[in-house]
Amino acid sequence: MSPFKLFRGFMEEYKTVETESNDSFIEKKSKFIGYVKPVKTQDEAVEFIGKIKAQHWDATHNVYAYVLRENNIQRYSDDGEPGGTAGVPVLDVILKAGVTDVCVVATRYFGGKLLGAGGLVRAYSHTSKIALEAGKIITMAQCSVCECTVEYSFYERLLKLLEEFGANVIDTQFAEGVKLIFSVKENLAEYLNERLVDLSNGKYSAHFVKSIFDKV
Repeated sequence: MSPFKLFRGFMEEYKTVETESNDSFIEKKSKFIGYVKPVKTQDEAVEFIGKIKAQHWDATHNVYAYVLRENNIQRYSDDGEPGGTAGVPVLDVILKAGVTDVCVVATRYFGGKLLGAGGLVRAYSHTSKIALEAGKIITMAQCSVCECTVEYSFYERLLKLLEEFGANVIDTQFAEGVKLIFSVKENLAEYLNERLVDLSNGKYSAHFVKSIFDKV
């Protein structure tokens, strides 16, 4: 039996953000700063929220929302803004973008002019949107991590093959030969290995290591 796991149906994928980041804008003299971070657990989300609150202890509001794959958790807070005008819009943007394992904190410094309920909804929605854009939305998919050792003369051909399959090189080790550790979509792993065997006339093959979620 092949050592590679091969999905013969729906392959689980999800969208999240790639990096912790932020962006800001001014609306009627109020400054809004959108912070975002990829998180896996409630503890990570709470820690991030706490960090931003400590950083902006003097802000008028530190609104937040987060969505996790773990138990389909969704949480938000208006942090003193009128109910439904802050945390819900931030959460709604996250949900409409289809991202998960993400936390957004929207910090506001009041500028002296009231925005009204509609203005607040638009402002906090925009804060969430620019935060997600700053964090760069990416797609994560179930992938097989594999390794393969080849002679130096075959190295470039292997790199080209991995590129054709959209594989991500995780590590390259240069010794007597070249050892590559890479990830590839799980439903492509067996096909990639077949191509490698054919391309090398049976001299090389990839070995399955483990399954992970990785950027594709």
